[in-house]
Amino acid sequence: MYINKAKIIVLKIGSSNLVDKRGKLKEKWLKSLVEDIKKLVKSGKSIVVVSSGAIALGQSYLKIKQKKMKLEMSQALASIGQIHLTNVYRKFFEKNKIKVGQILISLDDTEQRRRAINAKRTFENLFKLNAIPIVNENDTTATSEIKYGDNDRLAARVAQIISANILINLSDVDGLYKSQKEKKIIKEVKEINNEILSFVDKKKSIYGSGGMETKLEAAKICMNAGCFMAIANGNHQHPISKLMKDNKCTWFLPKVSRLHAREKWIVSSIGSNGRIYIDDGAAQALRNGKSLLPAGIVKIEGKFLKGDNILIVDSKGRDCAKGLTSFSSDEINKVKGLKSDQIEKILGYSSKSEIVHKDDMVNLK
Repeated sequence: MYINKAKIIVLKIGSSNLVDKRGKLKEKWLKSLVEDIKKLVKSGKSIVVVSSGAIALGQSYLKIKQKKMKLEMSQALASIGQIHLTNVYRKFFEKNKIKVGQILISLDDTEQRRRAINAKRTFENLFKLNAIPIVNENDTTATSEIKYGDNDRLAARVAQIISANILINLSDVDGLYKSQKEKKIIKEVKEINNEILSFVDKKKSIYGSGGMETKLEAAKICMNAGCFMAIANGNHQHPISKLMKDNKCTWFLPKVSRLHAREKWIVSSIGSNGRIYIDDGAAQALRNGKSLLPAGIVKIEGKFLKGDNILIVDSKGRDCAKGLTSFSSDEINKVKGLKSDQIEKILGYSSKSEIVHKDDMVNLK
């Protein structure tokens, strides 16, 4: 069992695990979960809890049953519900003599390298203080353009940043079903290909913002980062103990990776701000470990700034690399297709010759 060997575990809790259909907290379930976590902590493991449920608890507190709301109303409910969510965890963990700390994360906290490193240090210091970080997205101020929108990918990004060994993604399903009708689970996934994607059920839970689609996106992040991920049904008493006993879940196995921490951060970026389309010569150069030069660029899509994480696409529309651009989209539009020694003349100032330097790039092929 992979859990026994893990030193750092991220545990993602879905809204459907924490809150019932009436919007009430599942107190007995949470008590049993905390008891499971206490056993893991006693065995020397560091635990991070990424928890949904703030908006659902806010709705319950204010007796609001409306399902679909505008972003600004959801933000207000999240600010109310987050207080309740944090207090709930503090109360249940304190009964087991475990301290907790709250970390609210926005998309920029993981997608900007310096802020991601700062976040990692906060997690590490909470581990030193023997406190369990309780993580949620900072819903109260984020706009729709700068939101994760689901805690599946947030949990995976946290797992990548802190070099976790396992992400246990608790949900209301037993795993990834090969057949929805027969409820047959796929036990292990080594690669997320078209066949695996074809098994996705796009149905979401009553309170959840994600679905199987976002869970597979989270799995990709974990696999690239060298982290195991399990999708398991959390709607059981003592869900972690049950998972360790029955192993009823879908395991996503990490790729054998020689990527450094910074490279893992680049390749695990949630959303690229733009796309750069390149010709066959440039694609071959990237495969040979070269930097991307302006001469090989055919066109770009999206608006982005210098330092943003962008996707590089070949002539057949295949994603071939991810990297940090040394130029803005406006600048690249002016120099694409030109030789590097023409950059200064066109832009009017001295700059790098590489659009994306090889040290700031990870090949996807």
